[in-house]
Amino acid sequence: MGLEEATERRYTLGQKLWWLIIGRLAAAVALFVARGFWVHGGNLQAWVATLSPLLIVGGLTLLYAVARTFSKALLLQARIQFVIDIILVTWLVWTTDVIHSPYIAIYIVVIAASSLFLGPRDAVLISLACAVAFTAGAVAVLNGVGVGRIQPAELLDSARVQSFQTVGLFDIAFLVVGLLSARLAGGQSQSEVRLKAATQSLATLRALHERIVESIRSGVVTTDLQRRIYTFNAAAAEITGYHEADVRGQDASIFFGDLKQIIADSMTAAGATEANPRFEADCLTADGLRLRLGFTVSPLFSELGDTTGTVITFQDLTRIRALEETSRRQDRLAAIGRMAASIAHEIRNPLAAMRGSIQMLRADMEGQSSQTELMEIILRESDRLNRIISDFLNYARPRSIIQSKVDVGELLRRTFTLLRNSAELNEHQIIGEDVPDEPVLVGADAEQLQQVFWNLARNALQSMPDGGELRAAVQPQKDNRLRIAFADTGRGMSPQQVEHLFEPFSSTTGGTGLGLSIVYQIIRDHGGTINVRSREGQGTTITIELPLGEPENRDQSAGVNP
Repeated sequence: MGLEEATERRYTLGQKLWWLIIGRLAAAVALFVARGFWVHGGNLQAWVATLSPLLIVGGLTLLYAVARTFSKALLLQARIQFVIDIILVTWLVWTTDVIHSPYIAIYIVVIAASSLFLGPRDAVLISLACAVAFTAGAVAVLNGVGVGRIQPAELLDSARVQSFQTVGLFDIAFLVVGLLSARLAGGQSQSEVRLKAATQSLATLRALHERIVESIRSGVVTTDLQRRIYTFNAAAAEITGYHEADVRGQDASIFFGDLKQIIADSMTAAGATEANPRFEADCLTADGLRLRLGFTVSPLFSELGDTTGTVITFQDLTRIRALEETSRRQDRLAAIGRMAASIAHEIRNPLAAMRGSIQMLRADMEGQSSQTELMEIILRESDRLNRIISDFLNYARPRSIIQSKVDVGELLRRTFTLLRNSAELNEHQIIGEDVPDEPVLVGADAEQLQQVFWNLARNALQSMPDGGELRAAVQPQKDNRLRIAFADTGRGMSPQQVEHLFEPFSSTTGGTGLGLSIVYQIIRDHGGTINVRSREGQGTTITIELPLGEPENRDQSAGVNP
């Protein structure tokens, strides 16, 4: 017997012992009152004269309660109480003419109670003890023992024989009741054992099922037929950032979109014994980040084979899809790099010649005329073409990282100081930085990192031409990384714009569309990540994370979250 089982058995026996103590007192009071009304009626003195048995039971009850409180030998206490009960009943029977006593039936009550509180074997022993006690008292009375008893010589042989027959019948009745009580107690005990075993088995299976579900590294969600979430395993909580208590009872569409047709298709595939079709959906985590989930839907059956709901298993495909997009982007970038390298010199040389010629013609002309204005346009547009070519070259052939220890906070302050004194900032735009007082050092290329800050700040300002606030914050993280966040209150972007934000020529502000592509490449070359969260009309937050250690030239995925 294990410790838990022994503790449970002890608790059960202790509880039964209290019921025995209280029940005995209640039965004694009820018996005393019933006998008083039956025998004495309203004679108060007669009631008081017969109060001694009740006082004895009350005193014993107090003694039993004290023993139950301070003693741990519960089974021994119960046995002693039943032995004392037999002695008390025998005394009552002795004082009320033994064979003709109305209290003989209490023996049967004692035997039945012992089977409930002690078990089958003790019930048989108690019945034998009752038979012995009753027989001993009857034989003693029939032999003239006791004050005021009739003497044996006064009994007729026929009456004597009849008395012994009555005693024998009572003894047989006690033994039969004891055997029947033992049989019933044994059956009840076996039923309790079987019920307990079944309950334990069910609890074990349930615990095993819960451990299996919680150990699965894929998210597992079960729903009812109305698509309301019923269970939500640990992996699902880890992936989405939601706790089970937060989503239980909610529609599963908050994670997987409209499931009506998806469930119908999955049920059809299950009915045709085909492989479950896979689906993908976008959802937002508890922190507002966008996830790409791949999931399958399976029917949930009851024991009778009825469909009671669905089981949805899903995985986080965000990183996989980001890596795929990175690979596609790298292919496009490589093609653009080759193209830029081949055309840069071809364009720059004639462009320089054209610009020089226009400048010479412009120098020969005096005053302002329509031709002068046209020449100014040509010069301005040639400068713009030159900037585009320079962006191409910077993007297609980035220079190697010149690594040094850089104070990111100081670099950000310097960038914002330049921005405040530039034409990029208008009077309705506010910029500010939250930078720790102590230096925040990373191994990076200061010039390239400043280019990242400048491009992100300019993009933010261009997204709020009518005014707004741009705030940048530098915050070291616990995982030995540094987070730099640029948050603006501008126009924001649609999910489609966010998805293609880092692709070349994908401009949201009317520029060349290479500024954020260069930012992405610089952050990737520094071993960092860049993440975008944006809502149309609600602004944009771009978060950069850089390792506080040495920079590494390795591919990193950039997350985008509309």
